[in-house]
Amino acid sequence: MKPFNHMNARSVEDASAALSRGQANLIAGGTDLLGALKDNILPLYPKNVVNIKSVPGLDYIKEEDGALRIGALTRLADVADDETVKTRYTALAQAARAVAAPHIRNMGTIGGNVSQLPRCWYFRKPENRFECIRKGGAECFAMTGDNRYHSMFGGLRPCPTPCSIECPAGTDIPGYLARIRKGDWDGAAEIIMGVNPMPALTARVCAHFCQNKCNHCATGDSVFISAVERTLGDYILDNSDKFYSAPDVSTGKSVAVVGAGPAGLSAAFYLRRAGNDVTVIDAKAEPGGMLMYAIPAYRLPKDVVRRFTRALEGMGVMFRMGTRVGKDITPEELEHGYDSVCYSTGTWKRPVVGIGGEELTVFGLDFLVEVRDWMDGKIGSEVLVTGGGNVAMDVAVTAKRLGARKVTLVCLETRETMPASSEEIARAEEEGVVIMPSWGLGKVVERDGAVAGMELKRCLSTTDATGAFRPVYDENEKLTVSAENVLMAIGQSVDLSFLDEKYKLQLSKRGLIDIDDNSMTSRRGVYAAGDAATGPGTVIRAIANGHRAADGIAGYLGVPGAPKGAAASSGLLMSDAEYNQTTRAIKLRETALSERRIDAEDSFTPTREDAALEARRCLTCSCYAVNASDVAPALIALDAEIVTNRRTLGAEEFFTVRIPGCTALTIDEIITEIRIPAPAPGSRSAFIKFAFRKSIDFPIVNCAVLAGTEAPRVVLGAVAPTPYRARGAEAVIAGARIDVETAEAAGRAAVSGAAPFEATAYKAQIAKTMVKRALLKTLQ
Repeated sequence: MKPFNHMNARSVEDASAALSRGQANLIAGGTDLLGALKDNILPLYPKNVVNIKSVPGLDYIKEEDGALRIGALTRLADVADDETVKTRYTALAQAARAVAAPHIRNMGTIGGNVSQLPRCWYFRKPENRFECIRKGGAECFAMTGDNRYHSMFGGLRPCPTPCSIECPAGTDIPGYLARIRKGDWDGAAEIIMGVNPMPALTARVCAHFCQNKCNHCATGDSVFISAVERTLGDYILDNSDKFYSAPDVSTGKSVAVVGAGPAGLSAAFYLRRAGNDVTVIDAKAEPGGMLMYAIPAYRLPKDVVRRFTRALEGMGVMFRMGTRVGKDITPEELEHGYDSVCYSTGTWKRPVVGIGGEELTVFGLDFLVEVRDWMDGKIGSEVLVTGGGNVAMDVAVTAKRLGARKVTLVCLETRETMPASSEEIARAEEEGVVIMPSWGLGKVVERDGAVAGMELKRCLSTTDATGAFRPVYDENEKLTVSAENVLMAIGQSVDLSFLDEKYKLQLSKRGLIDIDDNSMTSRRGVYAAGDAATGPGTVIRAIANGHRAADGIAGYLGVPGAPKGAAASSGLLMSDAEYNQTTRAIKLRETALSERRIDAEDSFTPTREDAALEARRCLTCSCYAVNASDVAPALIALDAEIVTNRRTLGAEEFFTVRIPGCTALTIDEIITEIRIPAPAPGSRSAFIKFAFRKSIDFPIVNCAVLAGTEAPRVVLGAVAPTPYRARGAEAVIAGARIDVETAEAAGRAAVSGAAPFEATAYKAQIAKTMVKRALLKTLQ
């Protein structure tokens, strides 16, 4: 073992304080921890080991106040031998006796047994060979490796999945894909709308960084998340009355949202969903902001945007369009007329680059907004587009479709670091756009007062050693690209024209509206969201910012925030073992290249059948290691409580999946006692275990049952990441006489929801038999 400090705690408080300082582990019997230290399997090796067996008064078994009370340091051997436990709490005595071998039971404690680490050979591989998801890694290796002893009821997530982490909104992607696999489209809609009220729009325009982190990328195509999201988003719009319903209760509070772009509409949705009166104010004729005016219709049809904003109107959001704050209405009037104000004015202004002849160029955003003015041949035959993001790609493709013979796109970044999505870059190249990475702008080439081209200079790097944007050029390597129009798409600036000497907001060093962690500005009750506060970003980031602002406003107003939607991650997630190893994603049906236009969508939404097929590819990226405690199922069957120095938890709530443990214990939380209510008259309990050897081995399957009561329990162990309540089996035996036929029916019901790997299918047959034998054992 590596060196560590050993400390004998004098009290539970003493031990808890030592744990709170971090990088410390408790030791009681040591039967689990010592092996973990020897093999160096912990994600963080402890500096301190805190001995809790030196704490007096935690070793007892007694019946008191209508319950059995067992101190956390009580040895398993004492639990197994205690006459009261054997006669009245039989399942617990039998479970304690089933643990390992006599010398382990003489050392191990009941508190230690229920707190043991996962028994998974990837987790337990010496020297941390596998950085699995239970240690904060990206995947569960049992999904693709040897999994014969793993869960047959799905996995649980100890942490957000890589795809969800990459999403600025934190979308529970595996959660809603799991609902779709079950055919529960309404449930999937509730999950995604908990963080994103416009999936039909984001599916079409979001860069979907989530797909880049999909674990399928190691062997083939990522799950085509955007395609599934698009089908789900269209389903939501098709059923807008259901998903954009008006709130049942009004808070009596009113909020003005200035700006009808993605951040403002997101804030409006969540504020209205919470019961507030919401008015969206915008200078444009139609709501949608960049979604309506800047993103080409071939990517995002305007009708999709209009359907979404009409849905918001249907839930009671009011729109005041064609109204400019600072001209038609003052900021002071907004503050006096509403309980709170949120500015999400976006970045519509053109930034100044500072090159010669810049005034002769066209702002790319203006080009997209005014695209119809360019449809009469104004675009010219040769066009140069500057910028490497998605806006630049939109400008370039639109110019090409307007009839430009040659469109050249230049950007500072290398091909590998261009900020545009790979899909948009591929689209541009497919349409004949010539991309020139690693070139910067020198000056506009003029001829008779008109644009004739652009002088470029080689860009060697875009950032310095600290990562700050600081381009370095080779002034000796230059070239000139001819062009009749130069369209500049290298960024946008925030429009704060509504501010004046009378009405001020504190700005950041970047000239953006400065906000705190709750999105409040320097003026109390005034909030900001989206690009106006963060600078230009993705649509989904703007949506997340709008949601955060809505939550901040709710806190300020003292009213509840919007409901968070379905809790997707609270239960077992079943992967589709038959289909999740498929390496190729579905393909979107697209319009032929020769038939593409600027006013019609290029691709078609997948059918629900195709989307469900793609959802089956999701690995769920959950942990499939099983809880191998023998005592745990017995405690749940007997409805025990786990008492700690912080709180009291029901046994079923106590067992969970975390990094790296199997319990809900926090860093400084210590089990002090196990409490089990006195058994109901006539009730009987039993425990049974199957392992390859009678001693030493951990269970392949174990089972604890409580029968002869109105609320029977059937609990399986070593079949799932936490002890598994077989509620189907409980329903079979409730009120029924236990006999062979009933016990067999309960066994079948216990495994009816199993979704085993091919290698764990044998566990289902063993589990059926364990349930049957345990129930019949209660008759002895």
